[in-house]
Amino acid sequence: MRRKTRTLGLFALCLLTLSAGASAQTRRGARADGEDFGPNVRAYLGYLRNEQEVVDDRASRREIDRRYYVHNSNRIQALRQMALRIARTSGNDYLPELEAVTQDEFVQFFDEPPKPAEMQEGGVLEYKFRYLGTVLSRGEKFYLFARLDPYEQVELRKGEAQPQPAANAATPPAAGTDAAVRPRRASAP
Repeated sequence: MRRKTRTLGLFALCLLTLSAGASAQTRRGARADGEDFGPNVRAYLGYLRNEQEVVDDRASRREIDRRYYVHNSNRIQALRQMALRIARTSGNDYLPELEAVTQDEFVQFFDEPPKPAEMQEGGVLEYKFRYLGTVLSRGEKFYLFARLDPYEQVELRKGEAQPQPAANAATPPAAGTDAAVRPRRASAP
């Protein structure tokens, strides 16, 4: 009887240990899949997972060569890393439209390709992209950008187009300037 009880106790202990391990693995897997984020971030991570499956499928059917496969897998990994970084640091359930580009691909995105050494994180390029930083994915360096939406582009252009106030506003206008911009004289009562 004691032997049966002890055997059952050991069996229960083994089941409890296995159950705890499986639960911890499930939680780790959920975190890796982004389930601790909101629906928008999860949807984007799901989109990247689907893109990787497409690339894997095309490679398995020998539709693409190895170099192309590795390059696109690295790009997807770089986008995933930046998406997770943004989601964790901002705490928001929002991601901008992200682009991961190698230096050789700059000509496809910019009229005048920038020099990587001169780019600053947070800087805006050609009113179209905000530079977010670089990600090294399996030895390949990607420059990540957030595509600005049209409203952001308009605001940036407006801010640059507004006239700057004169250095000395108290200086009267020069002789011969247009009367429409001259200050009015005070009339006597």
